[in-house]
Order: sequence, then C-alpha cells, then structure tokens
Amino acid sequence: MTKKLIVMLALSFALSACESETPESNSNGNTAKPTTATQTPAPVSAPSQEATPAAVKTELKAGDKVKVTVNGTSAQATVVSVDEKAGKVTIRVDGEKQDKTVAIADVLKQ
Repeated sequence: MTKKLIVMLALSFALSACESETPESNSNGNTAKPTTATQTPAPVSAPSQEATPAAVKTELKAGDKVKVTVNGTSAQATVVSVDEKAGKVTIRVDGEKQDKTVAIADVLKQ
C-alpha cells in the first residue's frame, strides 16, 4: 500500500512539474514586453440622429400596419405581436387567415 502511495506522489510531482506556466510568470527573455508609453484615445464620434434598427424595433407594436418581405415578395400586413428579445415579429398578411413569424429586419412600418 505504501508503495502505491509513493508511486502516486511521484507521478503527481512529475505532472505538476510539466504543467505550463502563465505568460506573467514565464521567465523567457525573448518574449515581447508591453510598452509603457501612453496612447491617446481616438475621438468618439457623436451618435447620428438617423433611425437605427434598434429604434425601429421599439416602434413596432401590435396593430401596426406594415410592409413585410416574405419569401422574396412584398406584402401588406398587420403586426400581431413583437418579440424584441428573439428579433421576431408575428404578422398577419392581409387576405390570409394564418399568422406568420418573420425577422424584425424584414418588416417596414408604414
């Protein structure tokens, strides 16, 4: 039993000696060292006033009349529900009885 214990200890020491070191503790002198020079941050541009896809998402609500692209064709529809988290809109195309779920990007509010 003690023989097995000694063998296990020897193996654990051998494995721990073979583990890779982190870059911070690496003593290799050939590695690149970070420079201490400070860099000036790039100027931040002001947000534009154009409508963004995020802004369009919040404008859609149930009952809105929209134009939707389904299977490459454009059709008039009414929004049934909006799932902003999933990025989907449930719509009912005019003249159809079934609802369809499409991506918000495929819907244009009128």
